Order: sequence, then C-alpha cells, then structure tokens
Amino acid sequence: MSNETGPAPTTTATMESFQPRSQAREDPAWVRWLLVGTTYLVIGVLVAVPLVHVFQQAFSAGIAGYFRNLCDRDTLHAIFLTLMVSPVAVAMNVVFGLAAAWAIARFQFPGRTVLISLIDLPMSISPVVAGLVFMLVLGLQSPVGQWLRDHGWQIIFAPPGLVLATAFITFPLVARELLPLLEAEGVDEEMAALSLGASGWQMFWRVTLPNLRWGLLYGIILCNARAMGEFGAVHVVSGRISGQTDTLPLRVEKLFQEYDNPGAFAAASVLTLVAILTLIGKSVLERKVHKG
Repeated sequence: MSNETGPAPTTTATMESFQPRSQAREDPAWVRWLLVGTTYLVIGVLVAVPLVHVFQQAFSAGIAGYFRNLCDRDTLHAIFLTLMVSPVAVAMNVVFGLAAAWAIARFQFPGRTVLISLIDLPMSISPVVAGLVFMLVLGLQSPVGQWLRDHGWQIIFAPPGLVLATAFITFPLVARELLPLLEAEGVDEEMAALSLGASGWQMFWRVTLPNLRWGLLYGIILCNARAMGEFGAVHVVSGRISGQTDTLPLRVEKLFQEYDNPGAFAAASVLTLVAILTLIGKSVLERKVHKG
C-alpha cells in the first residue's frame, strides 16, 4: 500500500510548487491591455492609415478615373516590365540560392566563410551604391561596357541591367532561407538514398528538395516582394526612360514628381496589393510549417 500511495504527496507538492511560478508570470490586466493597445496603435499609425490613404487617393477621381490612370500607356509598360524583371531575377536567385546553400551546408572548402560574407553583402550596402557599381563596370566608360556595345549588347539603360541589379539586391533571401534548413536536416536521409542506389539527381529531387519546399517557397515570396519594390539600384541603372526602362516603383515616383497624385497612387495601389498578397502567402506558409 505504501508503494501505491507514496508518490501522491510528491506529485501534489510538485504541482503546488509550479503554481506560484505560473501565477508570477501573469501580468496584471491593465498591463496586458496597455501593451496590446500600444501595439495596435503603432500598427494603425504606421501601416493601416497609410494603406487606407493610398487607396483613398487612388480612387479620388472615381473608379473610372482609377482605371483610366492604370490604363495609361507608360504605366501599363511599367507594370509589364516589373512583371517581367521580377520573375527572371527570382528564378536566378532560386538557382543560385539552392547551389550556394547546398555547397555551404554540405561541404567544407577554402573560402567558405568568405562566400557566406559575400552572400550577405547586398544587405549591408546601399542599393544606390550597388547600382553605381553596375554603372561603373558595365557602362560605356568601362572596357567591359565598350566590348558589350561593340558586340551589340546593351546592359545599362536596358532590361538586362534591371534584371542584374534586382537579382543582386535580392539574392541573399533564398540562400539565407535554405541554409539553416539544410544544416538542420543533416545528411542521414541523403546518405540512405545514395546507399540504396539513387543517383545524385534522384537524391536531390526526391529527398533534398521535398524537405526544403516550404523554406524555398517562403524565400521565393520574400524575394519576389523585394524585387517588385526595388527602387534604389534600378533607379541608377535604368536611366528612367518612360515607356522603356521605368519599373512600377520608378513610375510612381515620376508621376508624383509631376504632381499627378491620382495616377501615382493608382500605380502605388498595385504595389500595395502585391504587398498584401505577399503577407497572406507568408501567413499561409507559416501556418503550414507550424502544422508540419
């Protein structure tokens, strides 16, 4: 009997010892309400109010005026150019991010630390400086730029320059999302696949990539949002030629400088919708990852 009833007092004592700790962690109601209210106030002032203001100004000329501003030839070209440049830059970053994350996580080689630092470099320098570097390297004043011009290639003040500048600014996003996942997954499943006779590509497509799918999609969403909103580097290398090299952020800035507020906010509303869709996609992926 003593063996059956002995643990009960210990369990009760343990529960009683944990109860004061849990109570000590509970803040007073006024503290919780104050913190939550302050959070909502800051979000409302910094996010909600500007968001409402964008759509209010976009529809200030009415629904017909809104679509008339969006159907402007230069604005439509800016939307088209943005939708062309961003996917190409994202695709480049996906390929580079997978290769770089795989090399860093799976191999030890000379210069590994330098490679990690170079991947983080675009996050530590101004986009304007990055655009200026492309101008100095690929512009007509450089030997490389002159060689490209002699062979019929135009990089600066053309869509290829926009793609390169956008890809440079955004390429750490995918690699940095995948690198922790590869290090956390380890090599056990991959080695098991190889030991069962799988080739390198079979191992990558059937073992490695499925384990990275949510992190890869998360990196693609962030990379695409950053690419569509890029302004500084693209501003330098584009030349800001209306109807040719203006992306949507550049078009918004140009319309605003021309005091065309309805047109500027109509174009800005497109970028705002992209941001909202990005947040929704990010939230959905986070829920799936937590459930997984």
